[in-house]
Amino acid sequence: MLVAVARLSRDESSAVIGVNEGFLIAMATGSITGNTIGSLALGVVPSLVLIPLLVVLLVLSSIKVWNQK
Repeated sequence: MLVAVARLSRDESSAVIGVNEGFLIAMATGSITGNTIGSLALGVVPSLVLIPLLVVLLVLSSIKVWNQK
């Protein structure tokens, strides 16, 4: 992670983050919220349910990214 951050900070691609601050905040908020809900669900919902849900979520996300034009 540190190497990737170091490379991006030298590159012009880090300037895009400043332009898209709203997007960055939305992604960070969603990530933290999802992480919190997922860790709380881990103790309540059995892993036999959580793992297939995660698989479905990742497959749907990959299909959405693949079909973007």
